[in-house]
Amino acid sequence: MAALLKKVWDSVSSRSGSGRPGSSPSSDPFQQTIPASTGPFDRVPLDLFIQILKILGPKEAAKLAAVCRYWKFIIADNRLWTYFLQHQQETFPSEMHELSFKHIYGQRAQVPGAVIIDGGSGYCKYGWSKYASPSAWSATFLEFGNIESPMYSKLRHFFTTIYSRMQVKPSSHPIIVSVPICQYDDTESAKAARRQLREAIYSTLFSLNVPAVCAINQATLALFAARRTSGIVVNVGFHQTSVVPILHGKVMRKVGVEVVGMGALKLTGFLMEQLQQKNVHFGSLYTVRELKENLCYVALDYEAELSKDTEASYKHAEGWFTLSKERFQTGEILFQPRMAGVRTMGLHQAVALCMDHCLDAELACDDGWFKTVVLAGGTSCLPGVAERLEKELRGLFPPSISNGIRVLPPPFGADSAWFGAKLVSNLSTFHGSWCMTKKPFRSRRNLIW
Repeated sequence: MAALLKKVWDSVSSRSGSGRPGSSPSSDPFQQTIPASTGPFDRVPLDLFIQILKILGPKEAAKLAAVCRYWKFIIADNRLWTYFLQHQQETFPSEMHELSFKHIYGQRAQVPGAVIIDGGSGYCKYGWSKYASPSAWSATFLEFGNIESPMYSKLRHFFTTIYSRMQVKPSSHPIIVSVPICQYDDTESAKAARRQLREAIYSTLFSLNVPAVCAINQATLALFAARRTSGIVVNVGFHQTSVVPILHGKVMRKVGVEVVGMGALKLTGFLMEQLQQKNVHFGSLYTVRELKENLCYVALDYEAELSKDTEASYKHAEGWFTLSKERFQTGEILFQPRMAGVRTMGLHQAVALCMDHCLDAELACDDGWFKTVVLAGGTSCLPGVAERLEKELRGLFPPSISNGIRVLPPPFGADSAWFGAKLVSNLSTFHGSWCMTKKPFRSRRNLIW
């Protein structure tokens, strides 16, 4: 491969009239003896050829060895695949250059990567576990199926659409599904509802011939993304906010999951009302959402902020928009919901109540496990949310409890749950301990998710 790439590069360089920027013959890793002509592949640019290899992968490329003698030459060069694998950011032994192509592919096949679908209540993020970030965002379930159709039909339409957009066969890779927390209670009916949803997800995916499925709730994945296994996750969702206590990776529903009827949609609607009162014209709710994400923040001291000059402008496709007090009043309804006409407790009060329940439950010898609060969800990315929440919590508890309370901002922004799934997929125990295959699932339908 190295020799082939060198020859292709020399061919491209001779046509462009310039060499590789910033490189010298002595430092070029492809300084090899140029073999005989590789035929039509001499005319393929280097970057395009690498993309072809990325799409094909070693296994499919090996099948092309029977197509022509040029592909046979490519497949026979182990250095090509060594270079290819090293530039896929995968970990392989240092003596890779001494291994055969068959052994190299065997190493790669052990960790083929997984498809990650983070199905939030408002938006879905999906992509590959090998990539640095999700491939795309889209609206969640309502975009992909009729809300009145049965759960199985909606799920099948949803997953089929995602696979179609990713242009991948369901049978080729395991999948990690991030599922929003639902049915918060620990009652028998709530357990049955969770079991039904779990079976629907697994049944749908196995009917699509997915080799292995791992379904984990969003809160747990967001906690994993923060490199924690215990703590309280505050997930500011699309319609509501959930406060979820998690101990050793397990949701403590017996302690109680607190729910606040305040989410991203309410904040956007509140900002829209404020703009309408000022006779500010905008094209759609998406414009208001963009203004919220780029101009709004949460004040550390709301009363003090009222006396400051907080005016700022943002250039949108529709023109310039200027906000002043609306910038911090929008986020303030998380802590003072009555400003938006919502009769519910504030975010800090819900987290404090959850902490009280954790303290009373005495689930661990160390009471500090619940003092780490991890934020999740797009709205929790507003500047100042973590600092304000930590300040409010410290003011609600005596020093003996407030010492050690830490509120961590979303570790990867709105994509925290997706990155938590990425971490899980890279564990050496992923295939054995985290995934479910079709045969065990059929014999373990009585498990409670």
